[in-house]
Formats: sequence, C-alpha cells, structure tokens
Amino acid sequence: MSGRTQALPTPASTNQPDRATLRLAYAGLLPFVIGAVLLWIVRPDAHPYVAAALSAYAGVIVSFLGGIHWGFGFRAQPADPARFVWGVVPSLVAWVAVVMPAYAGLVVLGVMLVVCYLVDRRVYPVHFSGAWLILRFRLTVVASLACFIGAAGS
Repeated sequence: MSGRTQALPTPASTNQPDRATLRLAYAGLLPFVIGAVLLWIVRPDAHPYVAAALSAYAGVIVSFLGGIHWGFGFRAQPADPARFVWGVVPSLVAWVAVVMPAYAGLVVLGVMLVVCYLVDRRVYPVHFSGAWLILRFRLTVVASLACFIGAAGS
C-alpha cells in the first residue's frame, strides 16, 4: 500500500455527470431535432417513415427513463416496490403512443417525457442523483419540444 490516502466520496459528489456523459446526452438529442425538422421538409412519400422513426426513438427514450427507476429500485435496501411499478409505466405508455398516428402519439410521448422529468425531480434527490436534474431538464425541454413540433408537422 502506498502512503497516500484517498477521501471517500460523499453521496452528493458521486453522481454528477462528467464531460463525456454530457456529450453523449446532448448527442442523444440529435434524432429528436433532426426528426422534428425533417417532418416539416421531407417529401410526402418519406413523411410516414420519418414520423415512425421519430416516434420510435422517443418511445425508446421514454422506456429508458422508466428503466432508470428499476436501477434505483435494485439499489435500495430494502427494495422499493414503487420504483419498479413506476419503471414499467413509461414503457407501457410509449408502446401505446408508438402505434398511434404520429400527430397524436408524438404528443403523448412529449407529455410523457415531461411527466418522467416531474417524477424524477422528486425521486433523484432521494437516490443521491439530484445533480443530474439540470441535465434532465435541458434534455426534457428539447426532446419534448421536438415531439410537439414533430406532431404539428404530421
């Protein structure tokens, strides 16, 4: 063992997004923004494919946001059943929204992104992940606006 000592991380400092994570998170907005823009400019024959692609991507992201709560549920001692219950709700809503016509399904997905953020505002601090809420807010604003703009272009 070396003579150096390392301070143990505190819960407040352990769960903050680093630079690489921020870049990946913002890169994840590209399909939202590109999809929303394309819905307004593509030829009519390509429109259904772009709408389906944007809906599918939004559905995957909404499901991912629910999955995070499964991770919180697994980490809690004892396990928190509410995390598991909430964790499946976004996936079920996304599943229904993806099979709806894009003008309606994208609105449902945009609303669900906001709902997920509102739930996360309450849950993240309890799990020492409150530092992620600024990033979550920014991602939610852009992603949900892209869904709403895409719906308007459908």
